[in-house]
Amino acid sequence: MTRVYLALLGGPVLLLTAYFAVPLDWLGPRHPVVSWVLFGTLLALLGTGLLGEARRQVLGRPGRPVPVIVMLLCGALVVFAGAYLAMSKQPGELEGLNTKIDALYFTVITMATVGYGDIHPAGQVARVVVMLQLLYTVVFLTTGVTALSRQVRTRTIRRARGGE
Repeated sequence: MTRVYLALLGGPVLLLTAYFAVPLDWLGPRHPVVSWVLFGTLLALLGTGLLGEARRQVLGRPGRPVPVIVMLLCGALVVFAGAYLAMSKQPGELEGLNTKIDALYFTVITMATVGYGDIHPAGQVARVVVMLQLLYTVVFLTTGVTALSRQVRTRTIRRARGGE
């Protein structure tokens, strides 16, 4: 159980520390091919992890979905924030986004589907990436809710039978 809590706390802390510590100035219009290949690869890895967790839930396989889902969520936040930061260097793509905190803020606001309007995608590329993030969020939320409800149901049944 301690490892689960370490994963729940340590994973996000490590990802966010890396996001703020690693210089991302080399991403963006100066190296567009590298930027897009990196973004596509990381997004594919996140998608594979998310689909794997969704498959595990559909098949009813045992496991600890919460740490996996938390890591996928934090990974998505960091990947999309990095992509938005890189796109912000291209004039006309993202209005109002200038710093890593701005990028993380915009990513969280987009994932929460709040959208205050202070930062907004103005260019076509930024709009496509925002749509990808929204699609990822819908699949993520569905998988997360399914995993958590299945885990609660399983524990409730075990307790009712005297297993815990």
